[in-house]
Amino acid sequence: MKENVSLIYTHFPDLTDIQKQQFADLFDLYQLWNSQINVISRKDTEHFYERHVLHSLGIAKVQPFKPGAMVLDIGTGGGFPGIPLAVLFPETKFTLVDSIGKKIKVVNEVAEALGLENVKTINDRAENILVSYDFIISRAVTKMPDFLKWVKNKNKKKNQHELKNGILYLKGGDLKEEMSTVKQKKRYYNLHDHFPTDFFETKMVVHVEA
Repeated sequence: MKENVSLIYTHFPDLTDIQKQQFADLFDLYQLWNSQINVISRKDTEHFYERHVLHSLGIAKVQPFKPGAMVLDIGTGGGFPGIPLAVLFPETKFTLVDSIGKKIKVVNEVAEALGLENVKTINDRAENILVSYDFIISRAVTKMPDFLKWVKNKNKKKNQHELKNGILYLKGGDLKEEMSTVKQKKRYYNLHDHFPTDFFETKMVVHVEA
């Protein structure tokens, strides 16, 4: 039995009717595309809204994005966390990047089906992106020290949010060793504080200042 989209509505009660419909449409869209190009784990299908959509939206609980802000999603895969966040923040500009062309194809198809005009995609490696962004987001594509090399000098200098420009990274588990060599100022936000289920017990958003 698949999860109900009401899980998203519960945690984000101020959604417009359009946003509610977009979130509701996500399940069938990813079912369709995942049957052709495997972008999310098959075993996660029953928990799609919790493990993919709500997890992505955890970034919004840490730092809501302002209209006009520019956000870069590195290693987006099938569009996470970028697509759910683009639905939630329709006036924020999202650029979703992945080096695998077939995954970007899925992102393009999903964004078009949802009518997301604030999503741009790039089929390339992160190191080749030359534009600067307010925030760089990702969902555990690699260890943080390597990720920092990928995104060096890709943040804007001027801050316009409560948190300083930098990285907002979805990670889980014990990060002490991985983060020990990161010199930049960093902070950890436990998603279990916002979503009190077993899945989120060890899940967090890591903010690393640019």
